[in-house]
Amino acid sequence: MTSAPSAPSIGQPVHTQVVEGFGTVTITPVDPAADSALIHSWVTQERARFWGMGEASRELVQEIYEDVDRRSTHHAFMLSRDGEQVALFQTYDCAEDRISECYEVRPGDVGMHLLIGPTEGVAERGFTGALMAVFIGFVLSDSAARRVVVEPDARNTIAIARMERTGFVLGPEVVLPEIDLPEVYLPAKPARLAFYDAPATR
Repeated sequence: MTSAPSAPSIGQPVHTQVVEGFGTVTITPVDPAADSALIHSWVTQERARFWGMGEASRELVQEIYEDVDRRSTHHAFMLSRDGEQVALFQTYDCAEDRISECYEVRPGDVGMHLLIGPTEGVAERGFTGALMAVFIGFVLSDSAARRVVVEPDARNTIAIARMERTGFVLGPEVVLPEIDLPEVYLPAKPARLAFYDAPATR
């Protein structure tokens, strides 16, 4: 089993990268108390409907990320560009997630979720692509990681097309099973699997 690089203390960046022509990108573990208001403002917008938290209260958002913070197999991060928080980034051990019921997990598979924050004005060309490159590089910086796995909602054609442009290979369409536990509830979700292999030269 593997997960993304381990998160240190809340508030301490785990990765900083200068991207030429784009800016300085920093990945920092989510602070549930400090970040829940911003995350709530993102996940409750119509544009984030496939994130599945459209009806969540700020308090519930905080509770969800407190639960993630307690886990050793799931991690949540805020991504900043030149000091401004611009995206929510999550990783998980595929073998310890519901996705394991939908495909044959390989050693070194790391799952990834990405939510880009809203922007004002005209969308910046290449913005998402630059962030994706940083995310993938961060995940695969763990020597145990061999493949990045994503499972966007099967109805989210924009996200699926973005994954293809980034270099992911599309897999089958599946249904992620419902999870109904005291600490977390996730409804069943139609998803399209996609895979990104680590460079063979590693």
